[in-house]
Amino acid sequence: MIQCAECKGKGLCGLERCPVMSRFYARLQVRPSDHYQGTAPSVFVGSYAYPKVAAGPLMIDDTDNPPDWVARGLRIDDIVGLRARTIRGAGDSKSVAGSIQEIALSSRPLDVEAQFVKPVTFDLRFDGTIAPIGLTGAIRHLDVLDNPQVERRVDRVTSDTDLSATEACDLLHSSGTDVYRITQLLTAGLLGSEKKRHIVPTRWAITAVDDTVSKRLKKKIVRYPPLDGIRVFSASLYGNHIVCILVPGDWKFEMIEVWGRQSLWGQGNETIARDGEGLTKSGYSPIAGAYYSARLAVAEYLDGVQRSARVLVLRHVTGDYWAPLGTWVIREATRNAMHGPGTPCASLEEAVDLASRLIGFTHWQPYSQLIPELRTQKTLFDF
Repeated sequence: MIQCAECKGKGLCGLERCPVMSRFYARLQVRPSDHYQGTAPSVFVGSYAYPKVAAGPLMIDDTDNPPDWVARGLRIDDIVGLRARTIRGAGDSKSVAGSIQEIALSSRPLDVEAQFVKPVTFDLRFDGTIAPIGLTGAIRHLDVLDNPQVERRVDRVTSDTDLSATEACDLLHSSGTDVYRITQLLTAGLLGSEKKRHIVPTRWAITAVDDTVSKRLKKKIVRYPPLDGIRVFSASLYGNHIVCILVPGDWKFEMIEVWGRQSLWGQGNETIARDGEGLTKSGYSPIAGAYYSARLAVAEYLDGVQRSARVLVLRHVTGDYWAPLGTWVIREATRNAMHGPGTPCASLEEAVDLASRLIGFTHWQPYSQLIPELRTQKTLFDF
C-alpha cells in the first residue's frame, strides 16, 4: 500500500483526503492501453521545454467543461476520478497542429482515433492552475474522425488574421463566448495576426485569457456610474469560501487569500497572501492565476450591471479542498458569489464585520490596504 512519507497514511495532516492515497485509488480504475477511439472534448499543450512543447487532444467521454461539472453537482472525488481517466495525447506540436485546431474549433467534442508509441502511463498530478490529468501517451498516429461544428462568431474571429490575439479575445468574450472556449482557441494557435499565431501552453493561456478579458472590462467599468451602495457577496465551492465587498467608487481591486492550517498548501501554519491594483497593474500577481480568475468574475458582474466599484475579494481555503483542481474553481466560486443577490450594508464597517463573519475570522483585516484607504480617503463619488 502506498503511504504518505510524512504521516504513513494516518491522516496527521488533517486533510479530508490524502492526495497521495487518492492518486493510488484513482489508478485502480484505469486500464492502460496503446490505443484510443472515442471523444476528445479539448486540447492540451505542455509548457516544458518551450517552444519545443508536446501537444495533443485530451481524450475522455466528458465535456471537459468546469461549469458543467459544477452544474452536475460533481464532488471533488468525482472530478479526480474523471480526470484520472483522462488521456493526454503528447505529440510534436507541429505534427499535430492541424488536428488539435480542428478539435479546439468544434463546438462539440469530436471523435478521434489515436495510436500511442506504448501503453499510456498513469501519472496523476495536482496543480493550482490546470485541472489534473491522469494518463499520458506519446502519440504515434492521430486521426480526427469528425468534421468540426464551428459557431459563426468563432469562425469569423479565427479566420481574421489581421486581428491581434488581444482583439480576438475581446471580440469573442463580448459576443458571449466564455473564457474556457477562448482559452482552447488561444492554446491551439488560432488567435492573433497571421505572423504571430503560435501554439500556447495551456497553463499560460488560462491566465492570459483571464487577464486580457478583465483588462478590457476594466476599461468599460471606469466609465460607468458608481454602484448604488455597499454590498457583500459570498459563496463556497469545494472548500473555497469567497467573500466579496463592493464599495461605490472608481475601479480598484484587492484580493486576500488565506490557506488554513489544515489546508493542502497551508501545511502546519496558516498562509496569507495579498495583492491589489488600481486602473493599471504592474508585474505578475503573487497569488498567481487565482487573482486573475477572481478579478474576471467580479469585472463580469460590474460590466453586467454597468456600475463601477472598489472591490475586495477574500478567499479562505479549508481542508475540504483536499485536491487542487485548477484556477477554474476560484473563477466559478466567485461567479457564484456575484450571481447571488448580495447583502446591502449601511456602512463600510458593517460590510467588513459581515465579511469577517462569513469568512470565519477577522485577522485578514491587517493585510488589507484597500480598507484603510476607503476609511480615510474621499473621492469625487463622495460629494
